[in-house]
Amino acid sequence: MNCMSGKIFIDTNILIYAYDLDAGAKHVTAASILRDTWEKQCGMLSTQVLQEFYVNITRKIVKPLTRARARGVLESYFSWPVELNSPVTVMYASEIEERHQLAFWDALIVAAAVRGGAEKIYTEDLNHGQTIEGVQIQNPFLNS
Repeated sequence: MNCMSGKIFIDTNILIYAYDLDAGAKHVTAASILRDTWEKQCGMLSTQVLQEFYVNITRKIVKPLTRARARGVLESYFSWPVELNSPVTVMYASEIEERHQLAFWDALIVAAAVRGGAEKIYTEDLNHGQTIEGVQIQNPFLNS
C-alpha cells in the first residue's frame, strides 16, 4: 500500500475484522492494512464508521470486545482525520445514492470519503475497481 499519493478511507468492516480475532484471513489482512495506514499516516474514517464499529464490535461478533476496550479503540482513532457526517454530507449522500444506485449507508461512506479528500475506500461492501465520485473502491479481501 502506498499512501504517499492520498488518504485511504477505512470502512467499518475493515476496522471490525482488524479487532475480531475470529475473522481468520480477513483479520490478518485488515490488521495489516491498519498497521500500514497508521505507519504511513494516511488513514481516515467517518463518524458513521466509528459508530458502526462500536455497535458491531461490542455486540455482533463471536467474542465481543468489552465496552471499555471498544471505547479505547475508538479513542485511538481520534488522531486520524474523521469526517463528520454533517447535514451537507447527508444531502450529498442522498444524491450519490440516487446517481449510483447505492444503498444509502454505502452512499454516506462515499460522501464522507469524498468530503474528506480520500483517494480510495477500502471496503468489501462496494464493487472492487469501481470509481465513485472520483474515489476508487478496493476490496482487500478478494484474495483472502
